[in-house]
Amino acid sequence: MFSVKAVVLKTVGVPRNVTMILGSLVFALLITIGAFVYIPLPFTPVPITLQVLFVLLAGLFLGEKYGTLSVLIYVASGLAGLPVFAGAVGGMLRILGPTGGYIVGFLIAPSVVSFLFRKMENRTFSAFIAMYAGLLIIYLFGMLHLSIFLKKGFLNAVELGILPFIIGDTIKITLATSLFRITRRKVWNS
Repeated sequence: MFSVKAVVLKTVGVPRNVTMILGSLVFALLITIGAFVYIPLPFTPVPITLQVLFVLLAGLFLGEKYGTLSVLIYVASGLAGLPVFAGAVGGMLRILGPTGGYIVGFLIAPSVVSFLFRKMENRTFSAFIAMYAGLLIIYLFGMLHLSIFLKKGFLNAVELGILPFIIGDTIKITLATSLFRITRRKVWNS
């Protein structure tokens, strides 16, 4: 699996597993920073954040195991009460609240992204498709939980939990794909 950290730290003799754990910690921190970019919307309990961007990139850069580890570190920190979830809050109530399904989807998305990226040819378009599939997983879990939480139907959950975010998340994935392409080119051509 392609990893910027692995390439950099390999040159100084750091074992790969240590490199990947460090990468997981870095992405857990990036997901937390993404949660602090918090824009509430008046018509839905789901805010705009940058978490999705970093969750999907974790799967792409770190692979299934370590990408998922980064999200697990993030979620465990929030469950322990650290204010890492969207809106700078922590605790179990965030998981049980309207956005809890998205957080569950975060745990699954890196594996989906990594698996699909590995199965396709490792090109820029493959990265885009793999990350979009990861986004659909996040949407699925988020929408199902939102539907149960609001005690409303499937279509209402789609209207509140997916439709307002498709354009922004597509832009995030496009930016993530560009970042991946640039980073990959610099590492492999150096």
